[in-house]
Amino acid sequence: MIDATVKLKPGKDGPARAGHPWIFSGAIAEIDGDARAGAFVRVLSASGQVLGTGTYNPRGSIAVRLLAREEATLDAGFVRRRVADAYALRESLGVVRDNTAYRLLHGEGDWLPGVIADVYGGFVVVQILTAGAERLRPAILAALQEIIDPEGVFERSAGGARREEGLGDRTDVAQGAAPPERIEVREGDARYLVDVRGGQKTGFYVDQRDSRTLVRRLARGRDVLNCFAYTGGFAIAAGHGGARRVVSVETSGPALQLARENWALNGLEESRAEWLARDVFDVLTPLADMPEEKRFDVVVLDPPPFARHRADRDKAVRAYRDLNRRALRALRPGGLLATFTCSAHVSRELFLHAVATSGQPSMRLQVLAQ
Repeated sequence: MIDATVKLKPGKDGPARAGHPWIFSGAIAEIDGDARAGAFVRVLSASGQVLGTGTYNPRGSIAVRLLAREEATLDAGFVRRRVADAYALRESLGVVRDNTAYRLLHGEGDWLPGVIADVYGGFVVVQILTAGAERLRPAILAALQEIIDPEGVFERSAGGARREEGLGDRTDVAQGAAPPERIEVREGDARYLVDVRGGQKTGFYVDQRDSRTLVRRLARGRDVLNCFAYTGGFAIAAGHGGARRVVSVETSGPALQLARENWALNGLEESRAEWLARDVFDVLTPLADMPEEKRFDVVVLDPPPFARHRADRDKAVRAYRDLNRRALRALRPGGLLATFTCSAHVSRELFLHAVATSGQPSMRLQVLAQ
């Protein structure tokens, strides 16, 4: 059922025609119908051509999130097809075969905006983050049960994103059995214990799998400094890759303890690992003045978001430049820096510029992978 029709201003339909899933409030000329938060809307160009179907929320700058590029009925059958397509894609790419932890639904990437679903062994952890996704929640849970058939679905729908959508927090068992305190999962031949109830995000950063694979390939015979280590994802990857030594830095004691357990779970030599419950900046800063043998061949930077809001962007860029400057100075000549951002308000171009301008004049920086 369509609740309302959204008509765009002349010249404002280019992004939607090109497949962009967001329509900003400033692009809307008029709305006809019951356009409350979570409404299902038909989107028209200024000339009246159908551009897609989506969900509407008047609270933020992103007014419409498209679920289809044509007129569609947003019902249980529609959601089931989206979830089935997402699973079939991951199955065809070998993700399901090679891993027992993976991201099944990735919001706009799978044309289900506001929905994250991560698989951990026999359980699924789901996040419903927008008003439109909240309205589709029963259909999402039903589709997950039918297609994945998990032992249980645990919901972690909480945080600023939901509050901005006018939604309260929900953290509880959504259906089936409650997950155990820790779930053992496999990523290739690496094994991890995951706390899906209290860990960051859904318990583990499954979206960094390719990055861990890259660090694993780079680590052989090298000394690796793993900053913002969390539960040791990059540490275990480096250990399996044959790193000579892996030093992990993390301020959270419980996370660092789980990282140590993950290292042992993988049968990696205890003598190759060091665990520091310290602030990353306090560890990086002195390394710049130390002799080469005290520095590292590889530094991994995977910090929390520095910009949670658009207003924080400039401050975040300065923070990324400072952090990467310290990390580069902690490297030996010829060293490798694996650096990441999860700040949605810092664009790829801004982040690359922050990293590129963080080196000293004598340094020659080269981008090896993105």
